[in-house]
Amino acid sequence: MTILMGSVLAGMLVMAGVATFGWWASPAQPDLVTTLDRLSPHRTPLANPVAPSAASTGERVGRWAIHRLPLAWITVPTKDLAVLRKSAASFYGDKLTFAALAIVAVPLLTWLFSLSIPMPPVLPVGATLAAAVVAWFVPDLNVRDDAAKARTEVARALAAYTDLVALERRGGGSGSRQAMEVAAEIGDSWPFRRISEALARSRFSGQQPWDALHDLANELAVTDLDDLADIMRLCGEEGAQVYDSLRAKAEASRNALLAADQADANADGERMFIPASLPAIVFVTILLAPPLMRLLTS
Repeated sequence: MTILMGSVLAGMLVMAGVATFGWWASPAQPDLVTTLDRLSPHRTPLANPVAPSAASTGERVGRWAIHRLPLAWITVPTKDLAVLRKSAASFYGDKLTFAALAIVAVPLLTWLFSLSIPMPPVLPVGATLAAAVVAWFVPDLNVRDDAAKARTEVARALAAYTDLVALERRGGGSGSRQAMEVAAEIGDSWPFRRISEALARSRFSGQQPWDALHDLANELAVTDLDDLADIMRLCGEEGAQVYDSLRAKAEASRNALLAADQADANADGERMFIPASLPAIVFVTILLAPPLMRLLTS
C-alpha cells in the first residue's frame, strides 16, 4: 500500500467516525403517532400505525439530509416522483447513498489493483471523483425510466377504464360520477386505485369528478387522462351522449400503444443485428485468414 492510499483510507475512516458521531448526537425527529400516544396514554391507538422503522434506509438518510444539508440547488423530478409515489426524501437519500458507496468502493478497488499493478496516485483520486459524479446522477435516470414505464402502464389501464366507463354509461344507465366510480372499482391495478382514490376525494370535498381527473392528470403528467376528463365534462355539464366518443378515445389509445410497441420492437431488432452478425464475421475471418497470410508471405 502506498502512502497516499493509506492516507486516503485513514481519512475516510476518520470522516466516517465523525459522521457517525454527528448522526448519533443530532436530535431525532419524533414520530407523531408515538408522541400522541405518550401525551394521551388512554387514547385508542390507530389501526396499523406506521412505525419509524418502516421507512427505508434511503428515506431516513434523505430526511436527515433535508434538515442538515443545503439541498435547494438539486432539481427534484416532482411529477416523476408523484407517479411512483416516492417522496423527495427518498430521492435525496438514494443520491447520497449511491455517491457514498462510490466514494467508499472505488478507493478499495483501486487499492486492491495497486497491490499487483502499480498505478500513479492521481488515478485513484480521479476514478473516485468520476464514480461519485456518475453515481450521483444514477437515481435521476432510475426515476425517469421507472416513471416512463409507470406512465405506459397508466395508458394501458386508461384504455380499459375508458371502455368500462362507456359501458357503464350505455348499459347500466349510470350517471357520470357513478359510471366513473364503478368502472374504477372493477380494476385492481394501481392506476385504477389512483383513479378511485381521486374520485373518492372529490366526492367528499364536493369537487366535480372530471375536475379530480384533471388534477390527477396534471399530477401524473398523463394527457390521455386529461382528454377523458374533458369528455366526461361534456357529459356532466351539457348532457351530451359520449358513448361513441369514449369508445373512439379508447380505440385511439390502444392504437397509439400498439404503434409504440411496434416501434420498440423494431428498435430492439435493429440493436440485435450487430451482436447476431458478429459470430458470422468472426467465422468468415477465421476461414479467410490462412489463405490471406499465405498470399502475403509468398
